[in-house]
Amino acid sequence: MAFDGIFTHVMTQELRTQLLGGRVQKIHQPYPNEVILTIRANRKNWPLLLSAHPQYARVQITQIPYANPDVATNFAMTLRKYLAAASLERIEQVDNDRVLHMDFATRDELGDDLSLRLVVEIMGRHSNITLVNLATGKILDLIRHVPADQNRYRLLMPGATYVNPPAQEQANPFTAEVPSDFPDDLKERTRFLQQHYQGLAKDSATELATRLNQGASGWHQFFAEIATPEPTITTGNGVSFTAIPYQSLTGTTSQYATLSELLDAFYVQKAEHDRVQQQGGQLIRVLRNEIDKDKKKQQKLQQTLQASDKADSYRIKGDILTTYLAQVKRGMTEITLPNFYDDEQPIKISLSNQLSPSQNAQRYFTKYQKLRNSVAYVNDQMAKNQAELDYLEGIAAQIEIANPKDIEDIRLELQDSGYLKRQKRGKKPAKRPKLAKPDLFYASDGTRIWVGKNNLQNDQLTLKTAKKTDIWLHAKDIPGSHVIIDSDHPSDQTLTEAAMLAAYFSKNRNGANVQVDYIQVKKIRKPNGAKPGFVVYEGQQTIAVTPEVSLVEKLRNPPTM
Repeated sequence: MAFDGIFTHVMTQELRTQLLGGRVQKIHQPYPNEVILTIRANRKNWPLLLSAHPQYARVQITQIPYANPDVATNFAMTLRKYLAAASLERIEQVDNDRVLHMDFATRDELGDDLSLRLVVEIMGRHSNITLVNLATGKILDLIRHVPADQNRYRLLMPGATYVNPPAQEQANPFTAEVPSDFPDDLKERTRFLQQHYQGLAKDSATELATRLNQGASGWHQFFAEIATPEPTITTGNGVSFTAIPYQSLTGTTSQYATLSELLDAFYVQKAEHDRVQQQGGQLIRVLRNEIDKDKKKQQKLQQTLQASDKADSYRIKGDILTTYLAQVKRGMTEITLPNFYDDEQPIKISLSNQLSPSQNAQRYFTKYQKLRNSVAYVNDQMAKNQAELDYLEGIAAQIEIANPKDIEDIRLELQDSGYLKRQKRGKKPAKRPKLAKPDLFYASDGTRIWVGKNNLQNDQLTLKTAKKTDIWLHAKDIPGSHVIIDSDHPSDQTLTEAAMLAAYFSKNRNGANVQVDYIQVKKIRKPNGAKPGFVVYEGQQTIAVTPEVSLVEKLRNPPTM
């Protein structure tokens, strides 16, 4: 389901309950299309996410951690200038559209009252977040500037008068009459509802169309249930989130306490993966180029190795020419002689008419020796190239499971390894950033489990942070995270849960029966000169687990005792 008008209506009610009367404490723009306002209300800080992402636009309270950029954007600075310490007085949805108005009261530089409106338009690729001065109607700033040549209906630039999105000639389903004349066919009825009622995504229109089988009572029942939401994710033919359980959706359902918790669960992978792809775009391109280069090099080395298989045939021809040298005449281009290595079977040997018979024989011995000497070199180069390829593919796999906060660690590693150039900032060398902390999880019995998300974190966690008696885990023979159980004698259940995390945070996270090695930290060692994240060990035990996303998310929070 999309974040449609129905869902916006219910989210508006939820945000009113949690945020109205609160004051803005902090403002950050961690990602290009998203802003976090930390609002203090009801003696609690609420991180309010406003997203104008083309695919994941939404408004919610979020508990997903985010990394703040070193330098604030212009939009974030504008919001801080006007909204710092502002009081949130009103939250309204425009009809049943996907447009939310958040009105703030504050004071300007002279101490006079100032009324501001933050307009969040959830409209796919046209989504935007706009700060408006209510007294003048002027736009102070937007998260996405849209010049006149891109939008002829309205100018979305600072200083322009704010104009509402085009009004829809549709009825608000929360206030309109129940339709009395609608098609009998379910698909036609769904289409009819979307055409005549505002803010209905296909899922919501299908649900209403289904309930209209019961007549007006089905319509009224739907909106009565919407008034007391039961946030639900349905997994069946795809994954959908809805404010209440939809009768028209089939599959396994999971329910959440709030709409915001539901959205965190739904978007935790999709939105985080997209953010990583945005922030790590340069890293991904560099890795892709280096991996392609190493694969091509490996193919060429393999071809050279295959060519060396002909070495013995050159030696045989050289021996035969030497034995029958008297029969070879200068100027010949080929000769057929008995092969005493193959029961005197005739063998045709090519010759150079520019060389003497002995020089032709010597030419074959030279080719033989050259190929023989190349075998050791090629095998050595193939081993080194394959090790580099495995290393780079391991980093690529880490980016797939990374959070945005992990990207800087991976960037630092690639800079240390020489794959990326360091960016200079003036004459002074750039300050080396601190490593992000490994992710912390909790087993069912409360035991802490640490998960490194990249090679630098893995080295820090395993070789410096973990106790020698702790238990170390890693997916067997594939790139993945180092996992540490903060215990020397974990229970079987804790061991299984930690192995689940090791399998999930590996290249094989979508696999079944993933093999995971575990061993005490004191038996782990890092060879001299080894690349980051690489360790060796002996005497490990192995457990097979199948990763479960729901369990991984459950382990993020300490158990309630």
